Amino acid sequence: MADSIPLDVEKIYLGGKEHHVRTRCGSVSVIVYGDQDKPALITYPDLALNHMSCFQGLFFCPEAASLLLHNFCIYHISPPGHELGAAPICESTSPHSVDDLADQILEVLNFFGLGAVMCMGVTAGAYILTLFAMRYRERVLGLILVSPLCRAPSWTEWFYNKVMSNLLYFYGMCGLLKEFLLQRYFSKEVRGTAEVPESDIVQACRRLLDERYASNVMRFLEAINSRPDLSSGLKRLRCRTLIFVGDSSPFHSEALCMTSKLDRRFSALVEVQACGSMVTEEQPHAMLIPMEYFFMGYGLYRPCKLSGSPRSPLSPSCISPELLSPESMGLKLKPIKTRVSLEV
Repeated sequence: MADSIPLDVEKIYLGGKEHHVRTRCGSVSVIVYGDQDKPALITYPDLALNHMSCFQGLFFCPEAASLLLHNFCIYHISPPGHELGAAPICESTSPHSVDDLADQILEVLNFFGLGAVMCMGVTAGAYILTLFAMRYRERVLGLILVSPLCRAPSWTEWFYNKVMSNLLYFYGMCGLLKEFLLQRYFSKEVRGTAEVPESDIVQACRRLLDERYASNVMRFLEAINSRPDLSSGLKRLRCRTLIFVGDSSPFHSEALCMTSKLDRRFSALVEVQACGSMVTEEQPHAMLIPMEYFFMGYGLYRPCKLSGSPRSPLSPSCISPELLSPESMGLKLKPIKTRVSLEV
């Protein structure tokens, strides 16, 4: 951690309090970090993941943690049975649909007495939060979506998911299933080859996947594999939406499709080079400056005490203008797709 960042990120991140919120569709784990008097930012992870395996890289990045924790109280929502130490969901429990999962978020917000919130989700989690924003527009300030889904599964994705579902049913969290999931999350650059070992983040994710119960993962997978198409209703969304996607993500075309369906006055697309779906883990630094400009539209800024930090990328006084080019940030920005209105 940079010496000039006066923030103990690990202590704050690991010092959250877990709440189990009872909802109509069962209990939901929510881990809360930060000052609950601040605006709320809720997160929702991708399939088979939780906040530790999906958002740890972003929140362990000192500048990102400073930006987010300075402005928000973080509420990490886990899909049913995906939280740390989760037990198998009882077989007699009815399967959840994506509508059920979106309604659970509303019940979580009501439990904590939250009004309109900022939302951040990855892939399947991004779909759930988008559905939530469409059903309960008055409860969403903005969306930060990473490699999001918006359409019903293609035949290829549907078949791929069915293969994973069968593996989960017959073999549990086996090696082949974990390889399928790692291909879903990460680019080949970090997954490694016969000559190059896989990166630390992939190894850590592989270990965390060992903690998931196959039956719990299968429930979330089947809900996502039965999801309806949301694309026709995206034009009616009026909250600002910031989309990140790795150019090596298997859901790259989904992100492009979603961007084309959103109102361009309120949306922006950031494509991250040499990155898979989980930008939050693989290249979290690429999210910093786009998020900062996104938050400016809400009157939210970086912490003042970081403004003099010579090592903070959030300090414009320390950045030469040429370094703000998309290429220098490691990003591919589509000029037509990155217009964000700063008007409320």
